[in-house]
Amino acid sequence: MAPARRDGDRAHTAIAPWILVPSAAEALAFYKNAFGVVDIERHGDPDGELQVAQLWIGGADFWIQTDPATSPGTQADPPVRMILSVADPDAVFARAVAAGALVINPIYEGHGWRIGRVVDPFGHHWEIGRPLDS
Repeated sequence: MAPARRDGDRAHTAIAPWILVPSAAEALAFYKNAFGVVDIERHGDPDGELQVAQLWIGGADFWIQTDPATSPGTQADPPVRMILSVADPDAVFARAVAAGALVINPIYEGHGWRIGRVVDPFGHHWEIGRPLDS
């Protein structure tokens, strides 16, 4: 088991989603454009084609993997929805849409959040928001 991350003096556990996409190379290009991700680890096949990458968004990690047979685009309803909490959800939402994400729910305020939902070109749903100040 990997060691817990350190946040100041507190150790905490983190969950890093691993999402399946038809092409990790295409997904990496989209996520860089849409969310400004940084790729921190890459693994390719023997021909050099990107297969797996660990990505980072402002301190949050997630992984992508080429797997066309089981990616959400092959299913009627995606089994997982990502929640991306950011300081300026309006700007990140607009950036994702400009990069090619489709709007499912525009940004709104409700349930204590300012939030909206998009679907990326690979079928993954992303809630982009932040908690409202109390």
